[in-house]
Amino acid sequence: MTALVGAGSLIRLALRRDRVLLPVWVVGLVGVTLATASSLGELYGTEELRRQIGATAGTNPAFLAMLGPVHDHTTTGGILAWRWGVFGALLTGLMAMLLVTRHTRADEETGRLELVGSVVTGRHAPLAAAVAVAALASALIGVLVGSGLVALGEPAAGSFALGLAFAAVGLVFTGVGAVAAQLGGSARTANAVSGAVLGGAYLLRAAGDAAGDAGPTWLTWLSPIGWLEQVRAFADDRWWVLLLPVVSAVLLLGVAAVLLTRRDHGGGLVPSRLGPARAPASLRGPFGLAWRLQRGMVIGWALSLLVLGAVYGAVARGVEEMLATNPALARVVAQLGGAGAVVDVYLATVLGMIGLFTSIYAVQATSRARAEESDSRAEPVLATPVRRVSWVVSHLVFATLGAVVVLAAAGLGAGLVHGARTGDVGGQVVRLVGAALVHAPAVWVVAGIALALFGLLPRLTAVSWAFLVVFLVLGQLGPLLRLDRWVVDLSPFTHVPKAPGAEVTATPLVWLTVVAAALVAVGIAGFRRRDVG
Repeated sequence: MTALVGAGSLIRLALRRDRVLLPVWVVGLVGVTLATASSLGELYGTEELRRQIGATAGTNPAFLAMLGPVHDHTTTGGILAWRWGVFGALLTGLMAMLLVTRHTRADEETGRLELVGSVVTGRHAPLAAAVAVAALASALIGVLVGSGLVALGEPAAGSFALGLAFAAVGLVFTGVGAVAAQLGGSARTANAVSGAVLGGAYLLRAAGDAAGDAGPTWLTWLSPIGWLEQVRAFADDRWWVLLLPVVSAVLLLGVAAVLLTRRDHGGGLVPSRLGPARAPASLRGPFGLAWRLQRGMVIGWALSLLVLGAVYGAVARGVEEMLATNPALARVVAQLGGAGAVVDVYLATVLGMIGLFTSIYAVQATSRARAEESDSRAEPVLATPVRRVSWVVSHLVFATLGAVVVLAAAGLGAGLVHGARTGDVGGQVVRLVGAALVHAPAVWVVAGIALALFGLLPRLTAVSWAFLVVFLVLGQLGPLLRLDRWVVDLSPFTHVPKAPGAEVTATPLVWLTVVAAALVAVGIAGFRRRDVG
């Protein structure tokens, strides 16, 4: 127990520091969930509409890859679990791992934990406090979601099954974040590792769900997000599945506690490699240094979205299969332009999601400048003849052009697989790469927001993640929540042409680029005028 001395005080300190951040996360996730449930109850208020959901989206590979299976289409709660379950789990897991990193590796990196350790504090107390705060936030989300759905008239068993499934996913990624915090020597590395696990969980779930009964559906069971689906809230309410994330979280936390005792304070379990005695010629300028710092992230994101694009491209033909089994829907689609038009709508939808995912990369790449500054590595560089503008632009280049590379990789993956299935590889690659790149100006706006915060209010650079979450909710649920048009239009992704299929006009793309350029200019001007550090 001596290893946990002081954990209670550190929990109170973490809650004090997160007195604004935590309520935003909890109220935001719970509020969106309940608002979605209310809207779904009105949108699918008849038995016929719900039956159509079960007959189409519940069996179609394209919908399965995006949202997962529909286990109960007869109730609002069952449709909610299908429509919002995956995204709610993703956001809960993201919240948990960011909280753990913030109160462990980030505090250790900035020297806060060294000061804390100078008083009577156990070795495991900071980790225990971070885990307790993340677990408490996840549990609170679960309880409030369950209680709120019951208040809306949904069955108590299904309501709390869904809420506790959200909490269980948050608990798993609390453990993932705790392990990742022991591996690398920086908060950026810890977030990258845990983020890769989160992305891998989503990808495994998508591949397993889209496979259907004849494919490797066991892949879903390898994903914590897949476990949420296997709970079957509002259908079977399989409570025993919740044991999987609980046991996994306990094991991960045990591993993290052991790894903590096997590394030095301030260092990671995987030590940083020593560089060569003499720097290569590529490091003579700020752009070479930025490339050295950013290249791993660019390559990793490009490969990840290449695979994700391939998965989505593989199930595009499922839209046509859906029409083959639903003659009434096929007649309607024929009037709208045929099966090809519906496939294009599906591809435009998934590419829109990929655009949002690419924005995560853009925020990470832009925030690297803030990490270099807060870790006191920017000041020695700026003490040389390197100009401030050149230094910050070097990181911005990889946030913007890197986003283009990542989007192109996603379009390439989708085009190769979809083209191979349709017999037109070359045409589909060109078409889908172009459709993916249409989202680049919207991604640049997100990067511009992050840079503006970095230049004007550096301590609030992390708030750019909040903007990204808002854009995600507006894009996925804006029409469903029946928000005013001007509210939905706050998201830059709302203005992107729905390619392929829709006509691509230059006007919205030019305006998005202008807005991004203005935000970049504000950020650079602010950085030039403020103190470094």
